[in-house]
Amino acid sequence: MTRTADPARREALLDRILDYACEHGLSDLSLRPLAKAVGSSPRVLLYYFGSKEQLLVEILDRARARQHGQLAALQSTTGLGARETCSLIWSMLSDRRYEPLYRLFFETSAIAMQDPQRFPGFLERAMGEWLDFIARPGIAAGAPRERAYAFATMIVAGYRGFLMDLCATGERERIDRGVELWLDMIERLTTATPTPTRNEEYDATA
Repeated sequence: MTRTADPARREALLDRILDYACEHGLSDLSLRPLAKAVGSSPRVLLYYFGSKEQLLVEILDRARARQHGQLAALQSTTGLGARETCSLIWSMLSDRRYEPLYRLFFETSAIAMQDPQRFPGFLERAMGEWLDFIARPGIAAGAPRERAYAFATMIVAGYRGFLMDLCATGERERIDRGVELWLDMIERLTTATPTPTRNEEYDATA
């Protein structure tokens, strides 16, 4: 009789595997030491995940799910300005508990840029989901879509630059000071009175 996979055991195993990958990385991931570290065996890993390649995909999906859990906590936050919202997001992203997750993200991004076929669609999803999340409130408030996504591009680039610096150097105080300057710039940008275009100036005087 064919044995049925236990979904609960699979999920718990995948969480332990992601913790291992955050600590050891993906570039040299080997099933035997991985299985030993998570209290399993290569045979069981292949039973639950099919192949090493499929397991890598599952690891990345679980990492994204954890990040989505972070972002979901912001969905109920209302009434904050751009500066306050960006500051809150930075506080969550820069939590020490998540540093291994972002080290894994940057490692995977580097691998995917060198070999896009290894993690197909990873880079596009990693950027697209963040851009959508940041741009959505601006579009809902009436901002032109192009401007909302340009603003989101700036914000995502800021977060990733600061996070990479934090993962690489651990110099939190210096980076937090840089983040404060960045937040000041965002506040000035979002509260400044827009400069009218030439067409708008013409219409106003016509």
